[in-house]
Amino acid sequence: MLKVLLDCFGGDHSPEANVEGALAALDRLSDISLILTGDEAALKRCLDGRRYDAGRLEIVHAPEVIGCDEKPIDAVRLKKDSSMMKAIRLLRDDEGIGAMVSTGSTGALVAAALTRIGRIRGVIRPAFCPILPTMSGGLVGICDSGANVEVSPEMLRQFGIMASVYMEGVYGVSQPRVSLLNVGKEAEKGDEIHQQAHILLSNTPELNFVGNMESRDLLGGSYDVVVADGFSGNVLVKTTEGTALQLLGKLKKDIYSRTLYKLGALLMKKMFADEKEFMNYQNYGGSVLLGLEKTVVKGHGSAKAVSVAKCIEQAYRMETSSIAARTEEIIMKYEHYDY
Repeated sequence: MLKVLLDCFGGDHSPEANVEGALAALDRLSDISLILTGDEAALKRCLDGRRYDAGRLEIVHAPEVIGCDEKPIDAVRLKKDSSMMKAIRLLRDDEGIGAMVSTGSTGALVAAALTRIGRIRGVIRPAFCPILPTMSGGLVGICDSGANVEVSPEMLRQFGIMASVYMEGVYGVSQPRVSLLNVGKEAEKGDEIHQQAHILLSNTPELNFVGNMESRDLLGGSYDVVVADGFSGNVLVKTTEGTALQLLGKLKKDIYSRTLYKLGALLMKKMFADEKEFMNYQNYGGSVLLGLEKTVVKGHGSAKAVSVAKCIEQAYRMETSSIAARTEEIIMKYEHYDY
């Protein structure tokens, strides 16, 4: 039985969405148990009247909450009784717990994970890797997307390695096509860091490196992994998600603008519903923080129940795929001096 921690406070829809997502995950995955951290009274109110296997659900009282407007280091240091820090300490200290999910402050989660949870041997810095759907029906992982604003060429190579192993081990993508986010497809494009990263990625035989990628090609289906610094990757992901939502909103507005359009939409109702689900980022979970000895998944701050359940499923897949050993094996082949 895999034990997974769920930080139930900090997100926009906490704790209701977290609890609902937890119960959905328990129904979907028969071989996991969940530990919910947060205000016990509030969590019990959310559970009141709900049917679930009480033998697979535990509450750990944590009365404090880390807000997204707080300085990460101060919050980690001072709010020891917060739902996030209680979960981090349990993850660190209990060998029987394999993973943690949080929809709380990204900065605090990264700071806590880096200072409390060990890295896989050889990893310079862990990196976030969210997943998005492609127009060809596949998935693409973007690594990094917020954990490391400043990077070195060797860090970018490691992001490619970690994400490639992740996509292959967790999502079954054979020989993932790895690309480097850049301002052009030519090898000489970009600043010195990206030019050097291109050379390193090209000379890593364990990677199926296919060259630079321009942001407009993210969802085309030609790539399985996009390597990026945390700033650019975060902008890329949020711009893509935001554009999809805005387009859906405009489409709905246009349909209701004329009776003829409404009649046409009625005939295409099923297709529009399918497209809405396809473009809804809530259906694809959160970002795994790759490179840690234990699994940490960061859900969207706006995560609803379906997204929380998907995050728990991601944590489950990470733990049952055992990709840490393969990641370490490849990374340790290459010397680096970024510590």
